[in-house]
Amino acid sequence: MPAALLALAISAFGIGTTEFVIMGLLPEVAGDFGVSIPSAGLLISGYALGVVVGAPILTALAARVPRKTVLIALMGLFIAGNLLSALAPTYGLLMTGRIVAALSHGAFFGVGSVVAASLVAPAKQASAIAMMFAGLTIANVLGVPAGTALGQAFGWRSTFWVVSALGIVSAIGVIALVPHQKADTNAGLRRELAAFRRPQVWLALVMTVLGFSGVFASFSYIAPMMTDVAGFSPGAVTWLLVLFGGGLFVGNLLGGKAADRRLMPSLYVILALLAVVLAVFVFTAHARVPAAITIALFGAAGFATVPPLQARVMAKAEGAPALASAANIAAFNLGNAIGSWLSGLAIERGLGYTSGNWIGAALAASGLVVALVSGMLDRKRSVTVETPDAALAR
Repeated sequence: MPAALLALAISAFGIGTTEFVIMGLLPEVAGDFGVSIPSAGLLISGYALGVVVGAPILTALAARVPRKTVLIALMGLFIAGNLLSALAPTYGLLMTGRIVAALSHGAFFGVGSVVAASLVAPAKQASAIAMMFAGLTIANVLGVPAGTALGQAFGWRSTFWVVSALGIVSAIGVIALVPHQKADTNAGLRRELAAFRRPQVWLALVMTVLGFSGVFASFSYIAPMMTDVAGFSPGAVTWLLVLFGGGLFVGNLLGGKAADRRLMPSLYVILALLAVVLAVFVFTAHARVPAAITIALFGAAGFATVPPLQARVMAKAEGAPALASAANIAAFNLGNAIGSWLSGLAIERGLGYTSGNWIGAALAASGLVVALVSGMLDRKRSVTVETPDAALAR
């Protein structure tokens, strides 16, 4: 494994921790600023919005800048956002800090995916991307629980101070380990945007939105599902989330290896598996042991989609992968928002906490349909290209 991948993974760990740790600190933040917990919850939505907006814009603006320089600048933005969050005297400034940190998120993963893929042979690019995203999965297993415990013991600001320090370590790692890559003199906003004229790029983005809408339709309400439906105590939810995070880690690595072998067939299988696991979760959520087993399988299937989805959009945006890659990170976050919103509507209408599971299964199945259409277009194009040669051979 190239040492540069370790630097990228550490950065991903810090970014993942700051994104998700706020969920465990909402009561402390709400109490400190005298706002309701739903109002404090807008800090999650504000971060997601920052990712969606920042990913394509910052990547496009930095198209002609050397990628290592871009990664260092983005980590600087990440550090600044978390320092502002740690120091924020008002709720408004905390929201500003969250958004500033989020602006770096999508662009870092977008550009970082391109850099990770460039460090290895073509046959191992999806695994390299998975290695970087492993930092994000480990953040869910270790960073978020540790950050939550730290914030509850010493105040929520202490968590952001530690994440800021982690950002400094990450920046040093990028400076020391990521090799310098010359700027692409042919790159530019026009060339990057040209990739979006290709229908297959849009189909890849739609796959991402639908696949991760399915994941977050269930995951957004996993805590009340486990306590009110499965019968777990509130204290057990933390360990269930660790179990889910372990599934994320394993699924991410397996998804990368599978995608390196056969990208589209891997996507078909993984999206189908995700739909089946979520459909089964509708029933297993009513008992503790089956629910715990399904949570681990859900995490594995959900994050096994990440490396092949990221590799797919980069492959179809060949020649201008950075902006498309960053747009795919925005698509992941858009999927998060859509899935959570749809399951929230179902719960408000009295369909119960397990309704997010069948909604998620339907969304994942829809992603599979899009993947099959995209694969069919690949095969059709391949036949069209090969036919003239075949005619000449005859």
